[in-house]
Amino acid sequence: MKRLFKLGLIINPYSGIGGALALKGSDGPNIRQQALMKGAEKLSGKKMAIALQAILPFKNEVCIFTASGEMGEDILSSMGFNHVVVYQHQAQQTESTDTKAAAIELMAKAVDLILFAGGDGTARNICEVVKNQCPVVGVPAGCKIHSGVYAITPKAAGKVVAQVIHGELVSLMSGEVKDIDESEFRAGRVIAKHYGEMLVPEELSYIQAVKMGGKESDELVLSDIAAHVIELMDDEPDTLFVMGSGSTVDSIMREIGLANTLLGVDLVRGQQLIANDLTAASLLELCVNKQVKVVLTLIGGQGHILGRGNQQLSPALIEMVGKSNILVVATKSKLQTLGGRPLVSDSGDADLDDMLVGPIPVITGYHDLVLYSVGSV
Repeated sequence: MKRLFKLGLIINPYSGIGGALALKGSDGPNIRQQALMKGAEKLSGKKMAIALQAILPFKNEVCIFTASGEMGEDILSSMGFNHVVVYQHQAQQTESTDTKAAAIELMAKAVDLILFAGGDGTARNICEVVKNQCPVVGVPAGCKIHSGVYAITPKAAGKVVAQVIHGELVSLMSGEVKDIDESEFRAGRVIAKHYGEMLVPEELSYIQAVKMGGKESDELVLSDIAAHVIELMDDEPDTLFVMGSGSTVDSIMREIGLANTLLGVDLVRGQQLIANDLTAASLLELCVNKQVKVVLTLIGGQGHILGRGNQQLSPALIEMVGKSNILVVATKSKLQTLGGRPLVSDSGDADLDDMLVGPIPVITGYHDLVLYSVGSV
């Protein structure tokens, strides 16, 4: 039986409520009460409904995790979506604390993607919880949209999410989260501040990674992939990087200047070789109670990421590391050889394989990622 796509959904019911009344946003004391007293209409739920229209054809393929009432439950019930309420807000008027609490519950459910409706304040609240651990798509509903995590329209947001659910290849971009001080804005001063970044799926701009007459140059693309992983190593000097087998991983090791076990597993920290050609037992022992990332690639034409030539990456190790710390590396041309078939985990542990099912980022170049699905075995 095919696993349902796990979509998280959050609506900020009051987002943008002060816009039509020239209240310059919905943040601040009594702004929402003022807006409602003046007859303002809550529009964020309606904008989310527009986005969800694009997902309706796939509603039997998705389970949506959401918050109660106007934060998601009401609109999903009215549209007939299969959904589970994982957070109950208590007060009639929702606050930023409710957005953050709902996001915490969605992360606990290990959702594949979060769709949310709001403005920059909503993006800021979600970023505090999610950071870059889960892709997000914003449905623009606020008075101010300075953040790069929103689609250009609600309909566009739904189209991108539908592509991900359908298993189409989409780019993963880093979107900036920015917010302005609304009290200063009302005084005529625009003061925007950077609050973080989140991963955002976009329609695949395939041409960005295409070089030399429309074909990827393997040497250049592998160098770009290596540069991305090396940057991660430099950013996290205390993290152990488990370098799996395969030619793509080998190219990263050669770029660093380290001896590599092509058909084995090596351990690197801070671009320094810690140990090479490790057994499953010795690798697990070295990684216990450490911050660890696993770098692996897929078998071209087959799509296996675990269970073929890298049995040293034991189920115990992968379970300890977690899906969010698995770095899959591959060229887009290698992904194309799969013909749309999903990646495969055949670790020997059925529960672990099930845990890995769903979209996973694949590093396809320098700061160039795509979202690709791991399928059920």
